[in-house]
Amino acid sequence: MSKHSLSIIHTESSCGWGGQEIRILTETEGLIRRGHHVTLVAPEESCIAQAALTKKIPTVTLPIARKNVAALYSLICWLKRQPSRFDIINTHSSTDSWLSAIACLFLSNPPSIIRTRHVSSPVNKNPPTYWLYQKAVDHVVTTGEALRQQLRRVNNFAEDSMTSVPTGIDLQRFSPLPPGQTKTMQRANLGLSPAPCVGILATLRNWKGHAYLLEAFALLVNEFPEWNLLIVGDGPQRNNLERQAQKLSIHDRVKFAGNRNDPEQWLRAMDVFVLPSYGDEGVPQSIMQAMACGLPVVSTPVGAIREAVVEYSTGLLVPPKNEVLLANSLNSLMCNIALREKFAHAGWSRAQQNFGIDIMLDRMEEVFLTHSQRRNSCAV
Repeated sequence: MSKHSLSIIHTESSCGWGGQEIRILTETEGLIRRGHHVTLVAPEESCIAQAALTKKIPTVTLPIARKNVAALYSLICWLKRQPSRFDIINTHSSTDSWLSAIACLFLSNPPSIIRTRHVSSPVNKNPPTYWLYQKAVDHVVTTGEALRQQLRRVNNFAEDSMTSVPTGIDLQRFSPLPPGQTKTMQRANLGLSPAPCVGILATLRNWKGHAYLLEAFALLVNEFPEWNLLIVGDGPQRNNLERQAQKLSIHDRVKFAGNRNDPEQWLRAMDVFVLPSYGDEGVPQSIMQAMACGLPVVSTPVGAIREAVVEYSTGLLVPPKNEVLLANSLNSLMCNIALREKFAHAGWSRAQQNFGIDIMLDRMEEVFLTHSQRRNSCAV
C-alpha cells in the first residue's frame, strides 16, 4: 500500500490522566514525525489538552466532556468550519465517540471514524451501541487481542471490523541500566535508600491494586527487613494509601514518590515490578516499560496483561484482590536473584520484539490508510 500524508483528528473527552492519554500523545507525536497532519480535540480543562499544548501538538479545545446538545453543536460547527477535509477521526472515549458519530451525520463528506478501545470494561449490548461500533464507526482498534475477542464473543461484533494494536513504547528511553551502573547507585541518584525494592508505577486509583500491594508487603516485612516498597505515581487514592501504610506500620518502608517526568529512571531503581490491577486493563504501558527496563514482573491476568507477561517466563501472575498469593509471588522473586535475572532478561527480549513504538505506528498507519481510502472510494 502506498503511503501518503493523512489529515487526522484525535478526539478525547476524558479530563483525567493515565495510560490512555499517554498513548494518544505518543501516537500523535509519532504520526506527526512521519509527515501526517494531526490535530487533538479535547476539553479545555483536560489534562491531555494541557500536555499536548506543552508538546506543541496542534490542539483545539471544545466543550466535549459531556454528552449534550451544546457539545454536539460545538463539534459540528468546528468540523464545518475547517477549510480542508479530514481523512480520519480517531475517537478514544465513549462521550467523544458518540459526539463524533452523530456530528458526522451532519457533514456532507464526513471523514472515516476509527474507534480505539483502550480498556476491557464491558460494552453495552443494545441496538444504539451496536450501531455505533458496527455502522457509524468504520473500524475498531483495541489495545490488546483479548479486548478484540471479548467484543467479538460478548457483543457479537464482526471480527474483521476490529484490529488489535498494542501500545508502543520508546525502547531507547525505557532500557536497562547502562554498563557499570548498579541499582544501588541508581537509587542514590534519586535520593532513595540503597536497599533493594519492590516497585509500582501507576496512577493511584483503587483498581490499580495499591491497597492489596501494601497488604502483601506488610506480610513480607519481617522476612525481608532489608527491602523497601517504592510507589511512583499520584492520584485520588494517595491519602488513603498513606493512611493504610501508617495503619500497617510499614510507612517507614514505603516511599511515595509522586508523579515523575522521568519514570524510566525510577523503574531502573526497582528490583521487582508489580501491578496488582483488578480493573479493566488493556496492556498497561507500565508493564511494558518495566520489561523494557529489564525488570521481572508480578501482575494479574486481567484485561490483556497476558499478552505482555508470559507466566514463568517474564514474570508471575496472581489472582486479583488476593494479598496472600501476591505476597507469595513477591517472596519467590525477592529471595531468588537468579530467578529475577532470568525473568528480567526474557522480559527485555520480549519488549524488544513486540513493544517498540514503530510497530504501533506502522499498524495504526495501515488502519488509517486502509479506511480513509475505502471511504474515499465509496464517495466517488
